[in-house]
Amino acid sequence: MIFYSALFLAFLYFKIARVHKKEERVSSSDFIQNLFVGAAIVSLLVYGFMYKNLYQLIPTFFLFSTIVSLMVTAVQVGIFVDGKPLLGLKQIYRSLPLLRVFIVLLIAVLWSMHAQNI
Repeated sequence: MIFYSALFLAFLYFKIARVHKKEERVSSSDFIQNLFVGAAIVSLLVYGFMYKNLYQLIPTFFLFSTIVSLMVTAVQVGIFVDGKPLLGLKQIYRSLPLLRVFIVLLIAVLWSMHAQNI
């Protein structure tokens, strides 16, 4: 379950970071943090290809990428209540550091649990 939660959050992070890079100027510290999280996500994918069934993994990739794309697109288009935006991209961009920490933490827990089982 930790693997799939981390995978979903990894897809979400990748999509938000991509939109952030397209729409706004990204600082060099954000770029370095994105590289660090990208390395963690690569290790998550390595874990998935090594220890998970490919027949479940590949459809999960497509499912998660579709769900995340729809979520981010819904925020970009806008969800309005009484003429005011309920959730905006600025609020999502502010949550990126927390999402970075949570993804790296989940991946570290996943690898440490696997190392204890060996």
